[in-house]
Amino acid sequence: MSQPAARVARSRPRRPQMVMEVVAIEDLSPTFKRITFGGDDFDKFQDSEAVDKYVKLLLPQNPESGLKPPFDLDELRKTLPKDELPLRRTYTVHSVDPETKTLKMDFVIHGAEGLAGPWAEQAKVGDLLQFSGPGGKYQPDPEADWHLLAGDEAAIPAIGAALAAMPDDAVGHALIEVATEEDEWNLTAPEGIEVTWLHRGGPFTPESTVIEQAVKDLPWRDGRVQAFVHGEREIMKSLRVYLNDERGVDRADLSLSAYWAYGREEDVFQAEKKLPIGQIYPETGLQY
Repeated sequence: MSQPAARVARSRPRRPQMVMEVVAIEDLSPTFKRITFGGDDFDKFQDSEAVDKYVKLLLPQNPESGLKPPFDLDELRKTLPKDELPLRRTYTVHSVDPETKTLKMDFVIHGAEGLAGPWAEQAKVGDLLQFSGPGGKYQPDPEADWHLLAGDEAAIPAIGAALAAMPDDAVGHALIEVATEEDEWNLTAPEGIEVTWLHRGGPFTPESTVIEQAVKDLPWRDGRVQAFVHGEREIMKSLRVYLNDERGVDRADLSLSAYWAYGREEDVFQAEKKLPIGQIYPETGLQY
């Protein structure tokens, strides 16, 4: 007898692992670095038309441990305790250049906080980074009447890629929250997309963030909107209610998910996706 559909296990194909080398580093602002990667493993990178491409980095918990890519997690689990195993971190790919066989990723620098930021701050040409991917599925719809893009620092690479991929006649708004004016980027966007930078005045806190209110204050245009809204989890929950329930944006036209959660390290944040606290769409259990 066949099993009920809900109980049938579904396994995603494993995304390829690759190890690539740092070939260039660019300071975008006091808190952002753009790092270019290349090497033979570029040929394993299965590029797509999605502009929100992301990869899963694999980084040592302790930079002084001496662990160097490539990592074989199955083998390391046999010899290392759990608190010494490399950890995964999710990062958006800024751009891919098949001619030079390189890809770029942008990193937020938080000083000693986290794993990827400190790694990027200390990175030098020749360093190796291991990651798997890519994932992602958002593409600007040229048939949409207008576009809404909104997010904080974590969403800037994807928003930047989305703006660059839009047709020249696209219209709409991009709202981007950063700490200060120094953190603004020089983004390429169609003339009809109004890019507005929002300044918190310092680090993100639930009290200092301004992106949610800015989205709600935005004059609403007529016609079908395609929205790309990504950032802190609790803000995304609130904006999901506003966009879906109050503004009636169709789920098919809304790319909305949490890139991170205030007060949570990524391992906890990822684990909570399976729990009610981590669900953006509680009625379906979905995180996006």
